Amino acid sequence: MSSVDFYKSIGLKVGLEIHVQLNTKRKLFCPCPTSEESTSSQVYSFKRYLRPARSETGEVDPAAMLEWKRSRAYIYNAPSPTTCLVEADEEPPHHVDEESLLTAIAVAKALNMELIDEIYVMRKIVVDGSNVSGFQRTMLVAFNGSITVEDRKIGIQTLCLEEDAAKKIEEKESEVYYSLERLGIPLIEIATSPDIDSPELALKTALKIGQLVRLTGKAKHGLGSIRQDINISIAGGAKIEVKGVQHLYLIPKVIEYEVQRQLKLLEIRSELLNRGVSEKDLLDDIVDVSELFKNSQSKIIKRALSLPNGAILAVKLPGFKGLLGREVQPGRRFGTELSDYAKVWGGVGGIIHTDELPGYGITSEDVVKLYEYIGADPNRDAIVLVADEKEKGVKALKAVVERARLALIGIPEETRAANPDGTTKYMRPRPGSARMYPETDIPPIRITSELVEKAKTLIPEHPDVKYKKLVEKHGLSKALADALINALELDFYEYLAEKYGDKVPYSVIASIFINTIPMLRREGIPIDEVDENTIERVVEAVARGVIAKEAIPDILAYLAKNPGTTVEQAINALGLKTTSVDELDKLIENIIASNKEKLLSKQSKAFNIVMSEVMKTMRGKVDGKLIADRVKVKLREVLNIEI
Repeated sequence: MSSVDFYKSIGLKVGLEIHVQLNTKRKLFCPCPTSEESTSSQVYSFKRYLRPARSETGEVDPAAMLEWKRSRAYIYNAPSPTTCLVEADEEPPHHVDEESLLTAIAVAKALNMELIDEIYVMRKIVVDGSNVSGFQRTMLVAFNGSITVEDRKIGIQTLCLEEDAAKKIEEKESEVYYSLERLGIPLIEIATSPDIDSPELALKTALKIGQLVRLTGKAKHGLGSIRQDINISIAGGAKIEVKGVQHLYLIPKVIEYEVQRQLKLLEIRSELLNRGVSEKDLLDDIVDVSELFKNSQSKIIKRALSLPNGAILAVKLPGFKGLLGREVQPGRRFGTELSDYAKVWGGVGGIIHTDELPGYGITSEDVVKLYEYIGADPNRDAIVLVADEKEKGVKALKAVVERARLALIGIPEETRAANPDGTTKYMRPRPGSARMYPETDIPPIRITSELVEKAKTLIPEHPDVKYKKLVEKHGLSKALADALINALELDFYEYLAEKYGDKVPYSVIASIFINTIPMLRREGIPIDEVDENTIERVVEAVARGVIAKEAIPDILAYLAKNPGTTVEQAINALGLKTTSVDELDKLIENIIASNKEKLLSKQSKAFNIVMSEVMKTMRGKVDGKLIADRVKVKLREVLNIEI
């Protein structure tokens, strides 16, 4: 069965939410610039406590309630001049930035969407501290559109214009620190219908939507400027929202691993039902077993018991023996799922469970005593331990029992965070409809024919027009042009081609994005940490003749492995400064002289022999075509060998 058939057989449905930062002159609701780099050392800080508000229906969102129950303080750093009183929620929002609105309208038209007649700004409750006010301002601009991806029509449900959140700097148990440069930067959110049925189609759809926004010329570039949330479900399961996928190439892996997790959870449910486990068996009868472990040599146990209110708490999970150690994603087991709940709801560092014992300094004798003390069946039941402050441990184990109950359902609806390796972890409950209410400080905005007309100038060229230009004007091969027309970096290529195309071959610039960067990524080099400004500096060095085009892969790899290094420093460290023609000729002549007899006896291979020797020294320092030309000249001049 092919992978496509497999995903169809399990009823995979995927919907994307693509968030793209806009590179406008000002923020969405204030005149501050959208640059995240402050030009001033002046920074002021303040502290806030947030609480949830009721929606229009009078309900409170469960995700907001979770954050409020954690009782954390939020400390904000507000640098000048990228922030003002609007970000601090000390001044009402200003009128909506027209440049951002025009960009949103242009993207909506390119996606064949129906524009809203009158836009109303809404408040979306967010009390994790990322918005000082406790809500994010958002507005629906258009709905009911579509985009074609490889002959598949993918529905576009909505397009919203909203403000980006603050950037988290540090997180402690009772305090979270944010910086406000990013807060208020305009953000376009595009939500697809759940029409995507394979990881590969999800990637291609995200690429095409992201590229479309960037081709308006109004999108920010760089890591974090495009972020994806992915909604994933399979037959017999529930919708899971995975947030914060920053790298587009991670999308297939996130979906693949999430499908694996959901299938494993359905297997665990079946196993529990076969064992006769029911919800009434899962009681949050939490037992203090500190006395049992008072002489334990485990470092974890000792640390917990040394705390002022430290305790070792345990809870029995009847019928769960062997299931907590079952892998649900690479490097993550079902016990990890329980641990995630304990961390989020209880604030503990993690859990210990009997499927992984003996271990952590806890002996097999300790385990036997634990089962006897709890009154659990060692052949059928699992026991979960928490070693921490007693109050936190109780909350954590209550959350563990609740998650164990959900295992009888199979796949609980939840919001999960993407890990760097493509796996996911529990973040919070899925938000409901009880999180929106109207913004009363901003009047409605009429979408007039004048606004639509002004937005038309931002609608990107049709791909067929761009493809023709790449082949006919830039001279790219059809294969390279086809790959580039489907690449997220198409707009950046166009920028570099316009600026440096007279000195650097278009094919060389295109190859950076289509061949070099993917190659380095496959080799495990952290190339995505190299920003577009640095890539431009490398192209500029080729244009100035400082390095040869052959040096580009080596320099990019060095820059990726050595963050903070300048292009000039990388060139010097690698010894890749270009060599003069005189120096090149001298090297070729010496190689010919050293291999004279061999070259004369093997004239048909003379060129390859000399080229191989020259390239050992000159690779990346001199253009390959120039080396070939000079080798031919010198073979003719010195040995009268014609190539």
